[in-house]
Amino acid sequence: MDSQIVDKYLDRIGASRDSTLHELHARHVSAVPYENLSIHLGETITLTEDVLVDKIVRRRRGGFCYELNGAFAALLTALGHDVQMLSAKVFMDGVLGPPFDHMALRVGDLLVDVGFGRFSFRPLDLLSREDQHDPAGVFRLVDTPEGDIDVQFDGEAQYRLELRPRRLEEFRATCWYQQTWPDSIFRRGATCSLPTPDGRVTVAGSRLIVTKDGVRREEELDDAGIIEAHARYFGVELDRVPRLRPANGTGNGNGNGHPTRDRVPACDRGPRL
Repeated sequence: MDSQIVDKYLDRIGASRDSTLHELHARHVSAVPYENLSIHLGETITLTEDVLVDKIVRRRRGGFCYELNGAFAALLTALGHDVQMLSAKVFMDGVLGPPFDHMALRVGDLLVDVGFGRFSFRPLDLLSREDQHDPAGVFRLVDTPEGDIDVQFDGEAQYRLELRPRRLEEFRATCWYQQTWPDSIFRRGATCSLPTPDGRVTVAGSRLIVTKDGVRREEELDDAGIIEAHARYFGVELDRVPRLRPANGTGNGNGNGHPTRDRVPACDRGPRL
């Protein structure tokens, strides 16, 4: 990543070259939305550094775990940090997903993750097994008998982290699987979400969900409202509604391109819509 792109990326998240890792993490989480819109717009997600960074910096979009943490890894590396990509299996209803189900980052002895929806605002201490308090909630890291780490958020296991360093290309097969498998949880409905100073805002299918000071409000949107909400709340300019029907009318969605109310994409379990 050249110096000009680094500066544009930092401007995108409201940071500077003097920002600490903790500041970069918090600003990235607050500025770049977690979203799976590409899948519902028919856009192929390609895991190369240039494409990931271009999507966030020039196109001013967000992404899901591979994209957000992949691009953030490139930025941190360009700023001189020693970054390792880590693979994780996501818990869904107590069952672990496949290898490379999620990408997280390791920087020194810190777990850095800007790609899991509602998650920590600050890096987590990989060496601590005590409660770690964050503006988002309470996190705890628990060792498993196999030598992995279960990452818990408010007492619930989110994902099982492997500590072996990985390369970006190792995530490509599972990224393709998440995009194309008819029953993929990421195909159940479009999601775009960001934290706010007093809560969170999410567009899930045709629902606008705003949580403020613990009070949740939902609004059903028409097509024009969906496009307007993405621009207003996330700065995402759409030329059409992101809507993907399950293949051959099958799958676990509700058949209209919107997520079912009791299930959300694996890496978006964090927002807890």
